[in-house]
Amino acid sequence: MNQESLIRYIAGNSTAEEKSNMAEWLDADPENMREFLAFRKLYDITLWQQENTDVQITNPSGSKERYKFRMLVFEALKVAAIVAVAFFGARYFLPSATTIEPVAMQTIHVPAGQRAELTLTDGTKVWLNAKTTFIFPNHFSANSRNVTLDGEGYFDVTSNKEQPFIVKTSKYDVKVWGTQFNVMAYSGNPIFETSLLEGSVELLSPGMEKGMMINPNERIFLENNHLVRAKISHFNHFLWKDGLISFDDESFPEMVSKLELYFDLKIDIKNDKILNNRYTGKFRTKDGVDHILRVLQLSNQFKFKVDEKLNLITIQ
Repeated sequence: MNQESLIRYIAGNSTAEEKSNMAEWLDADPENMREFLAFRKLYDITLWQQENTDVQITNPSGSKERYKFRMLVFEALKVAAIVAVAFFGARYFLPSATTIEPVAMQTIHVPAGQRAELTLTDGTKVWLNAKTTFIFPNHFSANSRNVTLDGEGYFDVTSNKEQPFIVKTSKYDVKVWGTQFNVMAYSGNPIFETSLLEGSVELLSPGMEKGMMINPNERIFLENNHLVRAKISHFNHFLWKDGLISFDDESFPEMVSKLELYFDLKIDIKNDKILNNRYTGKFRTKDGVDHILRVLQLSNQFKFKVDEKLNLITIQ
């Protein structure tokens, strides 16, 4: 079946004849049904931006495929992944079908300089920051709701006291039942921080049954390999899920570390005079690192050079 016919069918724009042909095609071979469900998943992961964008999906088999879609222009650059419940997809689209898909893990990787938004099958909303990999099942089991995060994510978890929601990271696990919280845990980066906006969160080390509880408006973070508890002093940081990078009285090196992380590049500072300068402000992620540095130049004496081959910015 060609992609144009599949897209029209999924979007609900098929004619009666096309719907009939689609039903016959799906009934003809189980492989056709698997192809349909895989394409449905790709269709539901939609990128909004001004030009064609590659989307990389890791299938349950482990193979990676890249697809291009031409998308609409939105004010904020984001990925909206409203993920279909794949295990009952056949029953939803074809009431006569009896095939039930087993639990399968899905993987979404958010490229540098972008962000993602998705809704899980239990209604939980998840925002993913740049350079984040998120692994989740196509449907949750009866006893648990487990996902894996490598990067930064903001979660608005649907309450279910009988079924805890657990975010697994390379450093700690975050266990909740229904709440809003932010987790930053990039592998290969010493930073770990969990901030609670609403509800309650339990921080667990792998293998532990009882962990550290976090109260609303508190954050727990790693400092010199020890967990530290503190009040959330700057709520502007969480504006990243709305496409804004925020700096709150941060030094130039601190600011550069964020830019390197979110835009996946290296920034070499050769101008010692600006190292002690501090910055407060907000920038749109979609404007890019060049724009941020040019704005900072208005009040600071420095020049910068971009080497695209080395993915390097030198500040002089």
